[in-house]
Amino acid sequence: MHDDAELIRRTTFNEVLDKRLRVMDSAAVSHCMENDMPILVFNMQESGNIVRAVSGEAIGSLIADESYPSRG
Repeated sequence: MHDDAELIRRTTFNEVLDKRLRVMDSAAVSHCMENDMPILVFNMQESGNIVRAVSGEAIGSLIADESYPSRG
């Protein structure tokens, strides 16, 4: 964990790559972008977060194209 980390609720693949946000490997981000696969980044160690994520709850950070629907 980084004390200076900032939560970004939603961003695009291009912004992650352009700003070199170190969310995950840039090749993996590019692969998801090319295959239109959104990425949800969240804390898996917090109890209940996996259920919240698959239920569509707005937790963590969503990385997707601008056309991807908003979350609840």
